[in-house]
Amino acid sequence: MDLHKITLVADWLKASGSTVILTGAGMSTESGIPDFRSREGWWKKIDPMTVSTVEALENEYELFHGFYSLRLTDLNTCHPHKGHHFLAEWENQGFVKGIVTQNVDGFHQEAGNKSVHELHGSLRSIFCSDCGQASDEGTFLNQDTCSECGGHLRPDIILFGEMLPQEVWGKAIRLIEESDLLIVIGSSLQVSPANELPFLTNGQKVIINNEATLLSEQFDLQLEGKAGDILEAIDEKRKGGDFS
Repeated sequence: MDLHKITLVADWLKASGSTVILTGAGMSTESGIPDFRSREGWWKKIDPMTVSTVEALENEYELFHGFYSLRLTDLNTCHPHKGHHFLAEWENQGFVKGIVTQNVDGFHQEAGNKSVHELHGSLRSIFCSDCGQASDEGTFLNQDTCSECGGHLRPDIILFGEMLPQEVWGKAIRLIEESDLLIVIGSSLQVSPANELPFLTNGQKVIINNEATLLSEQFDLQLEGKAGDILEAIDEKRKGGDFS
């Protein structure tokens, strides 16, 4: 771990009047969220990219329901890792203004963050795809239909073929435009339009990821490694810790 870079980020965090965090899938995998592409059995033969679509919801509901039931069941066995808790502490202490996330697991809120903007929705919220009536996770997992209209239930996530929630998107843009420091964590920055967000700030930009991305060189500082370990190191240095 590059201790000089860790110190720089800690100093920038303390000096910033408005720090925003942008998180991607790499933040969640450290919590043990399964990689469905590597599963055994029949899921191994199906690309999740073909299940997370409006077409699958409308025309192959059993497949759609099976996939998201598995995701919800697995999600309930996982929990926020130490990196999530450091971000929550930073927000509660006034060092972070808000979290913008591409993740749908709700771990930021579970860890204690309050200002969370979910670009892709949440797996933990269920509603009817026909009438919009709110439902609950248990009803969805039982494959029951909507109590109001008999329609299919679904998680409140953004499927391929759907627009991002405009209110959330607008708030995310304003937060980042006004930021003095933006820290991107666990994102390869390959998904549009979220990959445009880091470049809306005139402040300093940091990216923390397991490996370099195609856009990493456009950041002021790059840190490679596990998010939890790096955030822990930044937090220790922020509090005056000595790594020697």
